[in-house]
Amino acid sequence: MNTLPRLLRRSAALVAVLLVAACAAPPPSGAPGEFNDPYEAANRKRHEFNKRIDRTLVRPVARRVSKGDGDGTAGRVVSNFASNLSMPQAVVNHVLQGDLNNATRMTARFLLNSTFGFGGLADIATEAGLPEEDTDFGATLHAWGVGEGAYLELPVFGPSTERDAAGMVVDLFTDPLGSVLTARQANIARAARIAGKVADRGRFGDTLDSILYDSADSYAQARLIYLLNRRDELGVEAEDDFIDPYEDIYAE
Repeated sequence: MNTLPRLLRRSAALVAVLLVAACAAPPPSGAPGEFNDPYEAANRKRHEFNKRIDRTLVRPVARRVSKGDGDGTAGRVVSNFASNLSMPQAVVNHVLQGDLNNATRMTARFLLNSTFGFGGLADIATEAGLPEEDTDFGATLHAWGVGEGAYLELPVFGPSTERDAAGMVVDLFTDPLGSVLTARQANIARAARIAGKVADRGRFGDTLDSILYDSADSYAQARLIYLLNRRDELGVEAEDDFIDPYEDIYAE
């Protein structure tokens, strides 16, 4: 009965991999460190759309939740639960990246938090010396040598790249939990992930507000921060692959 859905998921994942392999080329060799943003006009429109969603929906809800949360305990609990749900997918990607050490550690983390952490509501694994080492299929594609591709701003999801966008599609269709959860449990998991994002918006509200609403060009600022952070996560040396446009090149 489940053969067709599994086949469709695998086919969608394969198509995403083939697409990213075809389009996610590295930045032009003649311009090292420059932004690879050929879709800037369309990206800026999606950025403004995302800001409207944040301004009218996400930020007000996140602020209301944060005010009612007191010391932030409820927000951390929700974030812990959502984070724990992502661990099986992270384990799969660690294996695909050849990182068996982190695959083993994240398996232990998931089992520990799922059992003694009340389904992941409490993060006792970090206290036990197993901090979260999250990863995704975008990072797996990087490990396989696929280029970053062009910068993208995705509706709702925000800053990304061609490689990371394709990786996101693969992660959606290959989440191991999708094969074991019932429909009701899957809906709870999706709601928990959304609630976790809202909780994070509340926790880091001041920082995000300064980027989106206080900077002269929020699109350029978001692009800069995303690419710097993402490349740092992937171990890409910023001085070799990225030029900070705000750096004083004449500084001693």
